Amino acid sequence: MVTAADIALAHRLAEAARAEIIPRFRKVEAERKTDTSPVTEADRAAEEAMRRILKAEVPQDGVVGEEFGTEEGRSGRQWVLDPIDGTTAFLAGRPLFGTLIALLHDGFPVLGLIDQAILGERWLGVAGKGTTFNGDPVHTRACKTMEEATIATTGPHYFTIEQGNRFMALAGTTDHKRMVMGGDCYNYAMLASGHIDIVVEAGLKLHDYAALVPVVEGAGGVMSDWNGDPLHAGSDGHVIALGDPARLEDVVEALG
Repeated sequence: MVTAADIALAHRLAEAARAEIIPRFRKVEAERKTDTSPVTEADRAAEEAMRRILKAEVPQDGVVGEEFGTEEGRSGRQWVLDPIDGTTAFLAGRPLFGTLIALLHDGFPVLGLIDQAILGERWLGVAGKGTTFNGDPVHTRACKTMEEATIATTGPHYFTIEQGNRFMALAGTTDHKRMVMGGDCYNYAMLASGHIDIVVEAGLKLHDYAALVPVVEGAGGVMSDWNGDPLHAGSDGHVIALGDPARLEDVVEALG
């Protein structure tokens, strides 16, 4: 389903995004989208660079991007792009953002790439294969009990009051003194590399989570919605990522 050519293309997309992001890091100002969320020249330039490559090489595939919307394809495949996931971190000069690149087949993620341009870090996940970090295999870690788990989320302000209460109920079952706040897609990369056990978020869009699924699951973890169901193009944006799939029932139960 995912070919060597697809993988090579994903890497070229990441390199094209890096070329636009690195020269602008700590050098651009924020603008505001119509929904008031921040955007920068780097976001737009990186997505435009990736779209040019896709249009030239796989014009039959659809494209979904955070900054420039959806272009329909005719192949049953979609490339999903988030040029800078974590624009707030980018603007703060913190290298915790990432470029997200996913390939969906019939709505399900089959390839995912997380690229941290400034640190030169790249995670690649492909359905049926093990996840790699800069070419070397990585694995999630075992988590025998919820009391041992380290939990992460980008920030409480992304939850509604009801969602926040459910998250805190879950956090109360974990080693919450080690809770990680902030991190965007980098939290999922750290989970895939065995440094975090649980990431929970709400309100995500397809471009926010599609690339994460193959990375986490290829490293031995699992991703789902808050009901424990697999993520796909129609999911509602309530996301769980777990390093140890054995804890999924515990997390879903704690979330209520």
